[in-house]
Amino acid sequence: MSPAENPEHAIEVHLDRLLEERGMTVVELADKVGITNVNLSILKNNRAKAIRFSTLSKICEVLGCQPGDLLSFTPRSSG
Repeated sequence: MSPAENPEHAIEVHLDRLLEERGMTVVELADKVGITNVNLSILKNNRAKAIRFSTLSKICEVLGCQPGDLLSFTPRSSG
């Protein structure tokens, strides 16, 4: 689901790309981060309404990335 499809927010999560680049599965990342597969899948599928900084920090630590590699903002059209 892209930001355009989600009326809640305009933030897009790029977890699929990062996992693919690192050859890691959602199950592996969830285990290393210490969150459930379900919660990580919600984030991965752009359905999350929020993320704790501690979770974001741990994801970045495990994936060796910056928050900007994981998240982007896509402005909505005003029309």
